[in-house]
Amino acid sequence: MSTRENTSAKPRRRLTREDRLRQLLETAWQLVRDEGTEALTLGRLAEQSGVTKPVVYDHFGTRSGLLVALYQDFDARQTQLMDAALAVGEPTLLGKAQVIAGAYVDCVLQQGREIPGVIAALASTPELERTKREYESVFLDKCRQAFQPFAGTAGLSAASLRAMLGAAEALSQAAAGAEISADQAKDELVAVIVAMVERSARTLSTG
Repeated sequence: MSTRENTSAKPRRRLTREDRLRQLLETAWQLVRDEGTEALTLGRLAEQSGVTKPVVYDHFGTRSGLLVALYQDFDARQTQLMDAALAVGEPTLLGKAQVIAGAYVDCVLQQGREIPGVIAALASTPELERTKREYESVFLDKCRQAFQPFAGTAGLSAASLRAMLGAAEALSQAAAGAEISADQAKDELVAVIVAMVERSARTLSTG
């Protein structure tokens, strides 16, 4: 009688579609972190994830689809973080400005240097740029609603909100690149937001 142990491996648990998507996104972020956005192809992602190419193509379709999915993943985390903070933050202009500035900077820092590369790649074609703009509009609408009680009946202009977003992106990326600290980025962004809202209220009262 053979004394050899049965070495047959237990069958691996098949991932649900949602779990597989999460695995692929996490691997894609790691690939961008290690090798840059240029290295991010569906074939390379399949190789790094230990799956066949059809699995990756089934989830994303194209490289553009993968880039959009990464940006959606980033946006979802940012929105979740911001909504949770707004729900418990102080209902003052300063309090809301601190929440939005903190959530924006923290989310970019969590993604490190990967998100600037993804954002740059999204700007490479009109279709991807349009997708980015659509998600930005949702974020700006959330900011408009948060600051509306302090900005007067006219509300904040689209130009002011776009200027705020530009400051948020620049300051967050500077913090991610260690040019400035996270606290410096947040404090400066808070100052930009407060000045923007106060200027809007002032213009209304003197107009």
